[in-house]
Amino acid sequence: MHRDDLFLEFVRVVEKAAMACARTMGQGDRKYSDQVAVESMRQEMESVDIDGTIVIGEGERDEAPMLFIGEKVGKGGFPVDIAVDPLEGTNLCATGANNAIAVIAASEKGGLLNAPDIYMDKLVVGPSSRGLVDINAPVEQNLKAIAGALDRKVQDLVVIVLDRPRHEKLIADIRKAGARIRLIGDGDLSAGITAAVVGSGVHAVMGTGGAPEGVLTAAAMRCLNGEIQGKLVLTKPADKDRLKKMGIDDLDRVYKTEELAPGKSIIFACSGVTDGALLRGVRFFGEGTRTHTLVMTTMPHQVRFIDTIHAKDDPDVKIRF
Repeated sequence: MHRDDLFLEFVRVVEKAAMACARTMGQGDRKYSDQVAVESMRQEMESVDIDGTIVIGEGERDEAPMLFIGEKVGKGGFPVDIAVDPLEGTNLCATGANNAIAVIAASEKGGLLNAPDIYMDKLVVGPSSRGLVDINAPVEQNLKAIAGALDRKVQDLVVIVLDRPRHEKLIADIRKAGARIRLIGDGDLSAGITAAVVGSGVHAVMGTGGAPEGVLTAAAMRCLNGEIQGKLVLTKPADKDRLKKMGIDDLDRVYKTEELAPGKSIIFACSGVTDGALLRGVRFFGEGTRTHTLVMTTMPHQVRFIDTIHAKDDPDVKIRF
């Protein structure tokens, strides 16, 4: 990708999506929240100077509205592969809970893995623990490695796990090892970002979530120097057939960060919909709207937090900080 200011275009895309679905926050209709986010993101991307192709869409697994894989976006320009989750945490938005975000990642062609929309077992750690963990190793061994890298005791660690019945054994293993657990209802992507930020109080994310979200997490890890390891998980016979059609035969393969997001030039942007650990949610006031966005790039290697007031088009508008 050649434009130095392209990241600002993607900031605008996630801000618009966040503002749109924030209007539905707390109304209890997760599919409507997702639909609003998708429509806003699709419309905004049509004004971006790229020849974009969606390689990671969303919605197929839960029959939600989607920006579909292979969809072309942008008004023309240099070719870009795009991964999206217009509303990560649809249930979080619908119920008014924390950590709902609008997300996009982009790279040069071939820079983001076209992952199937099935489940993936994931292990996410920060920069200090990169290269020291193994998703195939016992939980206790990985926790000891993380604790050693951080010069802490295992009892000092906090691991985020999605609160799902499938994680019963994982939760028991983490507790047996002595680490603490933060169970979340949704949003393992935002959790992964948090785990890679020093000082967040989160040291790892473990468990099974969506494979597309794994690619988005990998894009963020490339920018934050963290690490994700993932293994595809089959939950029904049709999954194996889908993988074969995509040319994936090795079901035991461990995907590393650089395999999920191999691009040289990566842009990752997410905007808060509801308040979270790293980002504040959208705030509406009488004369405008305020958004909080994280945007990261690998070339140059930069991380920005952007706090934006979108003021009404009124000569008498008053800006309040």
